[in-house]
Amino acid sequence: MPVDDPPIGQSSKAATPSPARAGHAITRLLLGRPLRASELHSEEISTFTGLPALSLDALTSVAYGPEAIMVVLATAGLGALHLVLPVTIVIVVLLAILIVSYRQVIDGYPEGGGCYAVSKANLGTGVSLLAGASLIVDYTLTVAVSVSAGVEALVSAFPALAPLTVVLCIAILLVVTLLNLRGLGDAARAFFLPTAVFVLGLFLVIFLGLIHPLDPHAHAQGISLVASHPVATISVLLILKAFSSGCSALTGVEAIANGVPTFREPRVRHAKRTELLLGIILGVMLIGLAILAGHFHVGPRTNNTVLNQIMVIAIAHGVLYYIVALAIVLELALAANTSFGGLPLLASLLAKDDFLPHFFSLRSERMVLARGIIVLAVLSGLLLIGVNGNTNTLIPMFAIGVFTGFTLAQGGMVVHWRRTRPRGWRRRATLNGIGAVMTALATLIFITTKFVEGAWIVVIVVPLLIVMFRRIHAYYRRVNRTLDVGAQPSLTPDTSLLVVVPVTNISQLSASALSMAKELASTQIALRVLLPEDHDQAEAFQAQWERWDPGVDLEILKTDYQSITHPIKEFVQRQLEHHDRILLLIPVLEPRKLRHRLLHNQLNLVLGSAFTHEPRVVVARTILVVDDVSRT
Repeated sequence: MPVDDPPIGQSSKAATPSPARAGHAITRLLLGRPLRASELHSEEISTFTGLPALSLDALTSVAYGPEAIMVVLATAGLGALHLVLPVTIVIVVLLAILIVSYRQVIDGYPEGGGCYAVSKANLGTGVSLLAGASLIVDYTLTVAVSVSAGVEALVSAFPALAPLTVVLCIAILLVVTLLNLRGLGDAARAFFLPTAVFVLGLFLVIFLGLIHPLDPHAHAQGISLVASHPVATISVLLILKAFSSGCSALTGVEAIANGVPTFREPRVRHAKRTELLLGIILGVMLIGLAILAGHFHVGPRTNNTVLNQIMVIAIAHGVLYYIVALAIVLELALAANTSFGGLPLLASLLAKDDFLPHFFSLRSERMVLARGIIVLAVLSGLLLIGVNGNTNTLIPMFAIGVFTGFTLAQGGMVVHWRRTRPRGWRRRATLNGIGAVMTALATLIFITTKFVEGAWIVVIVVPLLIVMFRRIHAYYRRVNRTLDVGAQPSLTPDTSLLVVVPVTNISQLSASALSMAKELASTQIALRVLLPEDHDQAEAFQAQWERWDPGVDLEILKTDYQSITHPIKEFVQRQLEHHDRILLLIPVLEPRKLRHRLLHNQLNLVLGSAFTHEPRVVVARTILVVDDVSRT
């Protein structure tokens, strides 16, 4: 019969197979070397690197927040666009309230988790699950909206790229995912320069636009989306809808409070400074762009963003324009990084509370929560493909989740202040209460005005996530009861363990497996199955075995069929009548060359899954690695 392993006495030496070595090298190149726990500080972020790490979503929302206001007001005609500035001012006031509120959240809950942690501590488990589900939806939509908005800005500058929209979206998503798998610190450092260019560039646009625009008579490309037949009066509902749409500019404000543990010591101080810096920069940009939009009489147009129109007038269509435009494209695309910094940490907290699979709380060799990062990338990638990379399709679903989180966080802080009653607690509770009312109002307006446009999806998905959380939690509770977790169960070891070693011949591979079997248990059996054409070899093999005398009994099974699986399963089932556990130890030969592996280990392939549903049988493998088979 074919020889499945090397003869006794052949030397073998462990060696990493070349494909594995190549894969290892590629992984190290892409993700970097493993980090020790003592090196974790290198991945922590500071006040300024906290902006590119956790604030890009909020900062880059200036690219679509003001435009979202205009798109709504434009349905009432050109005369309604004068309301852009007043609506923006109200949004900036709400931004200030949120910044103050989340600085308080950072103080009170420095372990991170944001509205989930606040709700859990003050509003109960049920509300905290609503917060967690809302944030998961928001983080996923944030990635999709950020990437698609970045590609949209790129297509505005280079229209020829329009057919590649989805491909560009997925490519950018892969780059951001890879950088985050390397570590949040690496991502923050990589994104710091484009973030600085983005912020300084927009400040320059606002400054020149207010003082001395370089091309005040520039012709705007695209078709105007302003209604040609204006309505006689502008309804309150229209203004509220414009306000709720513009509130998309506030998404991402909560991410810093969610990610406090990612800051370097003193974490609370660095996080609070980053939150304040974000509020100042975002507030100035929103007000400045709203003023310029009114001053330049800019309106929404096809294939030409409002921000792009303002830039062309303020800094003209020259080198400076392309530098700022490129920075905007990069920042919009990289704004997805906010979610990659927030969702894995949130998923980790939910996993530790038994509401998500526990593997979400495990860190990779780079000390990052890699599974949360990968799941977020997959979900957002599927969403981008599903909407064909269209930002406007995503906007109706956007911000509902985060504003639900805003409301719960501030409502929870009101309860927190009433419970702890520190100095000045009434003033703080009042501020949080006002913020909760405003964000709750915005959430309701979002849902009612955008329900048929896509908000219904969020209204369905959030409860489904909560149901999933509760089902997972119930399962873990049953497991804990079954295993007596937290109790002091008595130790009742097995009365016997039998190790069964299937063999095909006498060889170094068989010897290696039998040696391990003798170390594992006091009772072992070597098992040889003879197919019909091999029945006449039974006596010869038995005599060979006795001459070798490895100290392990041999059992020879004859079968009338062409399968060895069935007789082995029957043998094991019979042995289970006398033994508590059986370890089926399969000898496996692993040649260095991949093509040689296909010539071995048929026994492993057929037996590997045969005992999947037998809890008292454990299938294990003992592997003998050989560099090469000698040619003689």
